[in-house]
Amino acid sequence: MPGSTRTMAWLTVGGLVAVTAYTVVLGSNGWLWFTWVLLGLATIGAVVAKGT
Repeated sequence: MPGSTRTMAWLTVGGLVAVTAYTVVLGSNGWLWFTWVLLGLATIGAVVAKGT
């Protein structure tokens, strides 16, 4: 996995941790989860694109 894709993957994991912590402390926010899902899909797309 190239450096930029690896960085994107780590940001996705960090975003998941941050959104989960926010949800635990302040309650759920649908927009945060929606944004994280989009980031996750973009990361998966980048990984698949680099693999081909």
